[in-house]
Amino acid sequence: MDLLSVSVLLLLCVCCILLALTWGRKEGRGLRLPPGPTPLPILGNFFQLDRKDIVKSLVKMSEVYGPVFTVYLGLRRVVVLCSYKVVKEALVDQAEEFSGRGQIPSFSKEFNEHGVVFAHGDRWRLLRRFSLSTLRNFGMGKRSIEERIQEEARCLVEELHGTEGKPFDPTFIVSRAVSNIICSIVFGNRFEYNDKKFLRLNKLITERVRVTSTPQAALYNIFPEIMEKIPGTHHAGSRCSQAIISFIRERIKMQQASLDPSAPQNYIDCFLVKMEEEKGNACSYFHMDSLVMSTHNLFFAGTETVSTTLRYGILVLMKYHEIAAKVQDEIGRVIGSHRSPTMADRGQMPYTDAVIHEIQRFIDVAPLGAPHAVIRDTNFRGYLLPKGTNIITFLYSVHKDPTQFKNPEMFDPTNFLDEKGEFRRRDGFMPFSAGKRVCLGESLARVEMFLFFTTLLQRFTFQPTCPPEQLDLSPIATGIGNIPPLYKFYAIPR
Repeated sequence: MDLLSVSVLLLLCVCCILLALTWGRKEGRGLRLPPGPTPLPILGNFFQLDRKDIVKSLVKMSEVYGPVFTVYLGLRRVVVLCSYKVVKEALVDQAEEFSGRGQIPSFSKEFNEHGVVFAHGDRWRLLRRFSLSTLRNFGMGKRSIEERIQEEARCLVEELHGTEGKPFDPTFIVSRAVSNIICSIVFGNRFEYNDKKFLRLNKLITERVRVTSTPQAALYNIFPEIMEKIPGTHHAGSRCSQAIISFIRERIKMQQASLDPSAPQNYIDCFLVKMEEEKGNACSYFHMDSLVMSTHNLFFAGTETVSTTLRYGILVLMKYHEIAAKVQDEIGRVIGSHRSPTMADRGQMPYTDAVIHEIQRFIDVAPLGAPHAVIRDTNFRGYLLPKGTNIITFLYSVHKDPTQFKNPEMFDPTNFLDEKGEFRRRDGFMPFSAGKRVCLGESLARVEMFLFFTTLLQRFTFQPTCPPEQLDLSPIATGIGNIPPLYKFYAIPR
C-alpha cells in the first residue's frame, strides 16, 4: 500500500471517529450559498474530485450546478466561478469585494501572508503599489527593458546554436533566459547560463511548480492539517521553496553590505531603503520577511509563467508547423533576417500577435487562476458569500467559453483576427487574471513573449523528434498549473 493510500485510510479513520460530532454541518446553514454537491463531514467533496485532474472535476460540476457553485475541499468552503461573464462580474464589476487573496495550502504555507502575492488588505495594497512603482523605475514598460530582453534573446539564440543540430530538452535553457530578465530587475544582474547556483535555482522553480500540480499536492490542499503531519512527497514543494528563500536571504545580506541608499540599483536595494525609512514605525509592512517573500514572489512568477508558456508554445508550433511557417513568413516580411525584433514591429504583425495570444489561451498555464477571497459579506448573483469565502476564478472555463471563442477546444489563431486579418482583442483573454489582483508583471510578460518567440522563430525552425501528428499536447499534470510534456526537439538554423 503506497503512502497516498495510507494517508487516505487514516483520514477515513479520523472521519469515522468524528462523524457523529460533525454530522449536520452547521457551516452554511441559513446562508444563500450557491448550490453544489452535498459534502460529507470532514471529507467534504473529496470523492467527487479527481486529484489527478481537478479541472475536469470542476467542469463536470459546472455542468450540473451551473456557473456558480460551492465545493468543499475538506472543511474549507470554496465557491467556483465559471465562464467569462461570471468571472468578469466578480473580478471587474465587483472588484473590491473579490480583492482578497485565497490560500493554496500546499503552496502558500511558507509565506504566512507575507509578500506581494499572498498578502491581504493594506499590506497587499502598499506592497503592490511599491512593487509596481519600483518595477517601472527599473524599466518595466520602458524601452530599457525591451533592450535587455533583446540582448537576452540573442544569448538564448547562441545557446541554441550550441546544440549543434542535436535534439535537446528546452526546459532549462529557456528558463534561464527568461529568469535573467527578472533577475536583472530584482537582483541587479543577469547570470551566466553555466552558473551552477543559477541552474539549481531554475531547477528548484520548475520542480516547485510540478510538485504543486501533483495528486499528492491536491490531497494536501484538501486536508492540510492532517497531511502536514504525514511524511511524503507532498512536502517536496515546500523544500524547494525553502531552498529558493535561502538563496534570496543570502543575496539580500550581500546587497545590504554594499548598499548605497542614495543610488539603489534594483528592487532589493529599493526595499532596503524603504525599510530604513520606516524603521521607526512598529506597524510598517516593510520589514525583512516582506522583502524576502516579495522577492521570492517576483523571482518565481517572473521565471516560471513565461518560460512555461515558451516551451509549451514551441511544442504547439511543432504540432501545427504550418502555422509556425506563416509566422516565419510574416517575420521575414516585416523584420527580415538581419535585425532584432522590436515591440514597434508588433503592430505590423497581426498574425504573429494572434498566434502568441492563442498559445496562451490554448495551453492555459494557470487553469484555476490565483485564488481569491471576498473581503466582506458579498451579494453575488442572488447568493450571499460570507466574508473570507475562498473563490476559484476558473480561468479554464473563461478560455474555453464558446461565447468568446469559436471551437474553443481547438488551436486556432483566427480567434484573435478579424475579417480583414487584423489583430483583435478578446475580452475573454485572461491569462493574467483581471481586476485589482491582475498579475503585476503582465506588461513585462507580454514584451518577453513577443520578443522571445519572434527572435527564436526568426533564427530557427523547430523540428520534433517524431512526426508532428504524433505529438501529444496534453499536460502531464493539471492542478494549480498545466505542466507541459517533456520533449526534445531540433533547433534548425534558418
